[in-house]
Amino acid sequence: EFLNEVISIGRTSHVNIVSLLGFCLQGSKRALVYEYMANGSLDKYIYSEESKIVVGWRKLQQIAIGIARGLEYLHCRCNTRIIHFDIKPQNILLDEDFCPKVADFGLAKLCRLKDSALSMAEARGTVGFIAPEVFSRGFGVVSTKSDVYSYGMLLLELVGGRTHANGTTSHSTGTYFPNRIYDCLVKDLQTHAIITEAEEIAKLMTLVGLWCIQTNPGNRPSINRVIEMLEKNINELEVPPKPFLS
Repeated sequence: EFLNEVISIGRTSHVNIVSLLGFCLQGSKRALVYEYMANGSLDKYIYSEESKIVVGWRKLQQIAIGIARGLEYLHCRCNTRIIHFDIKPQNILLDEDFCPKVADFGLAKLCRLKDSALSMAEARGTVGFIAPEVFSRGFGVVSTKSDVYSYGMLLLELVGGRTHANGTTSHSTGTYFPNRIYDCLVKDLQTHAIITEAEEIAKLMTLVGLWCIQTNPGNRPSINRVIEMLEKNINELEVPPKPFLS
């Protein structure tokens, strides 16, 4: 994993990818030296309202778009295509301006740009963010769409974690987390009530997240399409089918 991270990130150069400044590999002594990210990881800003700095919804939307742009670079514009396999809030770092940077390439896989599918011997990633085809090939082939799934779960965590930051809602309930979010979204959209900018942004990110976690990889948008969707008005997007995988 250490060598994989050095090799993977050494091939990258993008505003939304963390920069590796140096590394040490001397016997059992190993170290990675990254650029300093003043605001730490994204997870501490979406699960607690008690953080010293509360990030507003408009900034969270910009962060979501920045993460997607980082993935778009890895998938389409890097000299060697990189599939990250561990997209989650803890692996998104924020600089002093809250510009997001994708980090932790220990599980990443390199593949040729012309390859649309990836052959893998084992599942990799973090439970809750792993695409179904990564742990069971019966769901489809492993590809860049596997990162799109993880990104979609990150969006839903961002919306759900921020909405329920006071701890009144637990992820340990018996209902599949995306299903709860889907049911709330459909109910809200059916009311046709006037909503605030914050509510509109939350609903937009929820819609995009639900499209990204479709069980069939072919039904998920590409990361390029995800960026387009995040920059649209919520009325321009269709409601996706309800998630069924738990």
